[in-house]
Amino acid sequence: MRKTLVAALIAGLHLTAPAATQPVPKPAATTAAADAATKAHLALQALFDEAWEAEARTAPEWATLRGDLRFNDKLSDRSATALAARDAFARDMLARAQAVDVGPLKDTDRVSLVLFINRYQQEVAMQGFAGYRTLTLGTLYGAQSALAGFARNVPVNNETQVKQWLARLAAYPARVDQEIAILRHGLALGWVTSKPVLARAIAQVEGQLTEDVTKSPAYEPFARMTVDAGVKANYQTQGQAAMRELFYPAQRKLLAVMKDELSPKAPDSGSLSTYPGGDKVYEALILRHVTLPLAAGDIHTTGLREAARIRAEMEKVKAEAGFDGDLAAFKKFLYSDPKFFNQSADELLDGYRAIAKRIDPELPKLFTQLPRSPYGIRGMPPYTGEGAADNYNGPSLDGTTPGWFNANAIAFKRRPKWAMETLVAHETVPGHHLQISRQVELGELPNFRRQSQYSVFSEGWALYAETLGPQIGLFRDPYTRFGHLQAQMFRAARLVTDTGLHALGWNRDKAIAYMIEQTGHDATFMTAEVDRYLSQPGQALSYMMGELKIKELRARSEAALGARFDQRRFHMAVIDQGAMPLPLLEQRINAWILSERARP
Repeated sequence: MRKTLVAALIAGLHLTAPAATQPVPKPAATTAAADAATKAHLALQALFDEAWEAEARTAPEWATLRGDLRFNDKLSDRSATALAARDAFARDMLARAQAVDVGPLKDTDRVSLVLFINRYQQEVAMQGFAGYRTLTLGTLYGAQSALAGFARNVPVNNETQVKQWLARLAAYPARVDQEIAILRHGLALGWVTSKPVLARAIAQVEGQLTEDVTKSPAYEPFARMTVDAGVKANYQTQGQAAMRELFYPAQRKLLAVMKDELSPKAPDSGSLSTYPGGDKVYEALILRHVTLPLAAGDIHTTGLREAARIRAEMEKVKAEAGFDGDLAAFKKFLYSDPKFFNQSADELLDGYRAIAKRIDPELPKLFTQLPRSPYGIRGMPPYTGEGAADNYNGPSLDGTTPGWFNANAIAFKRRPKWAMETLVAHETVPGHHLQISRQVELGELPNFRRQSQYSVFSEGWALYAETLGPQIGLFRDPYTRFGHLQAQMFRAARLVTDTGLHALGWNRDKAIAYMIEQTGHDATFMTAEVDRYLSQPGQALSYMMGELKIKELRARSEAALGARFDQRRFHMAVIDQGAMPLPLLEQRINAWILSERARP
């Protein structure tokens, strides 16, 4: 099996254990060597800074989210010329990074270089799939909701920032024209968003075009802005005018293209295997999301194996609950008894918050250090729909915004109480918020590493974090234990379904039926999930594949260290280098094992 790029880079760079934990002290470096290391570090940092600055200028929305407000009045340029320039920049960054002499670099810089090269290698690799890159409409994220989703995260703490949001609304019609050009280019190449995904995108646009413009998600900043009372009404009047004259016409224009031009050409199946060259795209996406060169068939087999294992655990929980009936009947009971459900969206959110408060004081059992960034739990905008998946937004680099667990509160009738504990553990602590906020606070690392995103790492960590629940007071009855197992089964079934859809000839109906059968989730949620896999091929593979690797590395560490194994230190070793591909994570944990053996 061919090596991944990351594995090859690791082998070539001869990475070692972190300098602070080297088992054998080395002699002091010569002055010349130290000077060379310093010079190499500064040159490498300059390269990183150049890329970081370019990203802020070309993706001003992302700059805003990370706390850089220099371009807070601008939207990304998505014209063909601008996109070509970004592609050329990525190729240039990759070539320059690959030309760096690694000899003088210290360990942290070598790791950073590996990650920097890998990042641009991914971008350049995807440049070869012009048709796939035009599929910009999705089920949860996409061109249709880019501004509306961004609105609730923009700062409006003074008049300048309010004016900047007005400027972004003014720039939005041109941005929509650019997105329409991309969609039409895809149409010419034979790449059109599939009917089920397109239908959800259309519904999201329609959900933003509320009769009362002040109820539209893009107006939300004007409802929460903190400005003097004397000018607030004036800005709200300007905001309402911008919504009516700019945002609404642009969205209606996009909607017309989606309905009149895309819908007639949209394929019934969103399987990548049905698009020109789609099989090669899926191979690339597996490597991108899993960071391992695995075949779709092998991942499918892994999913079937894990599903069988988890199903056996579900049978045990059913017996513990004293339920008289088969597993299918038990699942139906858990979704039909009113005692298992909250009665309102607010009650659901309050329940999530209560669980989080119970978890917080238990975290020192799992970690030697905890991040300082706070987190909150809030409902998702209604336009996203009852089937939309709950998700997380991380804190900004400058510490001015917290992390957010975005809960689908309008789906409270579909969110049973027994599933709430594992979801909180996944999205907040010890899951996403703890890992991502810790990464943001690793100030000694280059900025790009503090915000690096590898789905297989972050989602794998969050799924692994769920399994720590019993140590922090969760899953103390058969029902919440079933909720935990259901969440694990959900991710195992994704391995089967995603590969089935995109590589093994499954149709949408078969995928939906399989997900319902394995998890017990209702059809509305599972249909939305399958459509998500159609719109984001390969991403759903990252959860279980990442968790399995972390579990493997933990088992290896426990076997190698015996009584010296400390899970608190192991957890810090996993998260304290930030997100990374699995081959690099494995190398770092192997080095950590050696350093732990040598520790006094």
